[in-house]
Amino acid sequence: MEDAILKRFKESAEAKTRFLKGNLPQLLDAIKLVAQALEAGNKLFLFGNGGSAADAQHLAAEFVNRYIMNRPPLPAIALTTDTSILTSISNDFAFDEIFAKQLKALGKKGDVAIGISTSGNSPNIIKAIEVAKEMGMRTVALTGNDGGGLAKVAEISLIVPSNSTPCIQETHILIGHILCEMAEHQIFLKENP
Repeated sequence: MEDAILKRFKESAEAKTRFLKGNLPQLLDAIKLVAQALEAGNKLFLFGNGGSAADAQHLAAEFVNRYIMNRPPLPAIALTTDTSILTSISNDFAFDEIFAKQLKALGKKGDVAIGISTSGNSPNIIKAIEVAKEMGMRTVALTGNDGGGLAKVAEISLIVPSNSTPCIQETHILIGHILCEMAEHQIFLKENP
């Protein structure tokens, strides 16, 4: 059992290290994009399926409440939380529309859409990012493997180069925490990342 535990920790650490080596410039761009949008009075919209839905909710809470510092709340909305909206759109239209229709209703030019998909091939995430771009929103993808179709449509793609879903998800949470922490520093302490 110890060997299996050590192996998992090593795999997770290696995925994070590979991500950072290949994506530091993109991560810095995403931090600037998020911080500038929030400073300008815009909102973040986060969305994903399954574990990525939970990640969207977790990260929205960090922005709205606090991450490291006590500071004014930042506007972030997880589009994964309203079961009446999710089920009505799925029932009346299609599951592929559940996030796109919410962005059409709630988003505006200058807001940021953050789509999370470990495979990069979730049709409802890709559709939402496409709609966000059409609306003049800024777009960020958190994905894995080779980025899939999502990496091709997002303005900034943060791709975890792994085919292990757990390692990708663990890295996505770290990325989200860094986005929030650095945005806090840039907005409230006037420190550039």
